[in-house]
Amino acid sequence: MDELLKNKIDTLPESPGVYQYFNSKGVIIYVGKAKNLKRRVASYFNKTHDSIKTKKLVQQIVDLEYIVVNSENEALLLENNLIKRYQPHYNILLKDGKTYPWLCITHEKFPRVFKTRTLKKNADFFGPYSSVRALDTLLDLIHELYPIRSCNLMLNTENIRAKKFKLCLEYHIKNCMGVCVGLQSEEDYRKNIDEIKEIAQGNSHKIVDYLLSQIQTLATEERFEEAQKLKLKYEALLKYQAKTIITTATDDNLDVFAYDEDENSAYINILRIAKGAVIQGFTIEYQKKLDEDKA
Repeated sequence: MDELLKNKIDTLPESPGVYQYFNSKGVIIYVGKAKNLKRRVASYFNKTHDSIKTKKLVQQIVDLEYIVVNSENEALLLENNLIKRYQPHYNILLKDGKTYPWLCITHEKFPRVFKTRTLKKNADFFGPYSSVRALDTLLDLIHELYPIRSCNLMLNTENIRAKKFKLCLEYHIKNCMGVCVGLQSEEDYRKNIDEIKEIAQGNSHKIVDYLLSQIQTLATEERFEEAQKLKLKYEALLKYQAKTIITTATDDNLDVFAYDEDENSAYINILRIAKGAVIQGFTIEYQKKLDEDKA
């Protein structure tokens, strides 16, 4: 093993994260996740592998980079992002089309909100989610708070005016406001969708603050029944906020820098984030010169 590569492995942290292996041409040939980076990466080099694929992979590794994250779930999502971006040769298992689920909000007159594993045009996508249960919890919350449609009807102006549709069970059990027959305006429906997007983007605190102010106003006006309905929404959002952290497919692109130093070196870590997904991470080590100031 190359001495530089050996030193990198020896100094790996025992933290959860994602590692990337490079070949002699500087191409990423494998991306993996680990609960313990040092233990996982070292296992490639300190034991005999039965798999031919793994043996060939190890023979081609000349360099590695890694990104430390807070949890195994974050490592799972980051690994997925990097594999989908770089399509490394040895990541066969995740190149078969399998991916994690997203929350989809369609671009329609009356948008639909549902779970999907396929990213297509004419929709906004939020995620990905490492846990299907977490996404199902979000969808349950959305349908609890907002009476949006779950049908696949083509609800354009012409069809609604022509009265092509009839009210279904969802309307009668108050899960929908009857948009198919014109009982809810597009503007009113869009307000619900805008709030759903805020929650999906992790900005549910905006909705919480708004609901709290509305509750206080209604209570002052002694409209207690209306205030109680909003209070139930408020409490449901608070409960959801405590459980979930997600990313969005529509965030701005960011470059994030971190700096640290010891007696001999300065270290700069760089994370490149595109549309809410970490797509690259690396660290620059700068050897200090004698009497060189911090700046």
